[in-house]
Amino acid sequence: MTLALFLAVLIGAILLRLPVAFALLAAAGALMLQMGMFSADIVSQSLINGVDNFALLAIPFFMVAGEVMAVGGLSDRIVRLAMALVGHWRGGLGYVAIITSLLLAGLSGSAVADAAALVSILYPMMRKSGYPASRSVGLLAAGGIIAPVIPPSLPLIILGVAGNLSIAKLFIGGIVPGLFMGLALMITWRFMMRKSDLEPQPKATRGERLKALRDSVWALLLPVIIIVGIRFGVFTPTEAAVVAAVYAIVVSAVVYRELDARKLLAVLIRAGRSTALVMFLVGAAMVASWVITIAQLPQQLAGLLGPLADDPKLLMAAIMVVVLLVGMVMDLAPAILILVPLFMPLVKAAGIDPIYFGLMFVINCCIGLITPPVGTVLNVVCGVGNTTMTNAVRGVYPFVLVYIGLLALFVLVPQIITVPMHWLIG
Repeated sequence: MTLALFLAVLIGAILLRLPVAFALLAAAGALMLQMGMFSADIVSQSLINGVDNFALLAIPFFMVAGEVMAVGGLSDRIVRLAMALVGHWRGGLGYVAIITSLLLAGLSGSAVADAAALVSILYPMMRKSGYPASRSVGLLAAGGIIAPVIPPSLPLIILGVAGNLSIAKLFIGGIVPGLFMGLALMITWRFMMRKSDLEPQPKATRGERLKALRDSVWALLLPVIIIVGIRFGVFTPTEAAVVAAVYAIVVSAVVYRELDARKLLAVLIRAGRSTALVMFLVGAAMVASWVITIAQLPQQLAGLLGPLADDPKLLMAAIMVVVLLVGMVMDLAPAILILVPLFMPLVKAAGIDPIYFGLMFVINCCIGLITPPVGTVLNVVCGVGNTTMTNAVRGVYPFVLVYIGLLALFVLVPQIITVPMHWLIG
């Protein structure tokens, strides 16, 4: 009864177009009223305590770093490096997009930011070179969603807080599945381009490649500093966010000289607004999470999925289907904050590695970012690329199918993720 009430109020509020944070508060309030324990003091205190978390400090700093990279020249230099390396291949601009998406993922951690950067820089070049519009925008959208998987990742930070997991382990664990996503895109693009008669880009000379590498070396150092620093305990993920923000500002302003005081002020304002939205959502989710625990909703969910608990792979498959459906109609952060507290006790009881589950959850939700009807990243690429949603959906669906196939492979053979993950974590 309590589980049905919570879901009914939550889904009803979202259908009424209430912001997700307020929908979560409404569902929590309804549950508290049903249990006869509603208190405005408890709600406000839980809301404040929900954002009073040291790990969440990483969010504003990584947002600042991502914004600075977009306006400070780091993203442009990454694109030039990829162009110099693989731009001359058959369908070369597609490979440039994939390699750029992998490199940018290690800089920003935001699917929307990466997709917008990819489309604004590469889409006009692809259209001018005769690449099909739908395939081009579909590939750029599919490449953009690698960002939340490879560190630094804002969704992994939120997941770590919501699921009480090590953010450092999530960061290190995300490297391998992120690289698999990039490899899957390359194989798919090669298959698509096998009969293409597109004129390849001129092959860069050795000197041009070295110049592109020299120009981008400061940008390439950032993910290395973050990953190595976290892996060897030099700093925590939160401290890594501060390092990333300061490093990006210094490189953009002093080395590349493309960031001035006016641009920095605009970056700080945008990052501040985005942080406020995310923090309020996290606080509301923590209220709902507290009420969910008190109402013993995870135990009720475990009762529904109990028959599957003896088969971890079957349980993971069932959960992934639910998450995939939810991800199609809900953005990544709300899906994490709502579903992870519900599923995590069941996952741990079934003996599933919680870090592996968290990575699978984020990958699954990322697929929802490029699927209708919501498709946040699809909407972004349509707006930036000035193309229609129909065109974008037609171009992205082959990559969606490939990602779903890759997700199924990870469910059937979890060792693909867990073995290198544990080796990297040490």
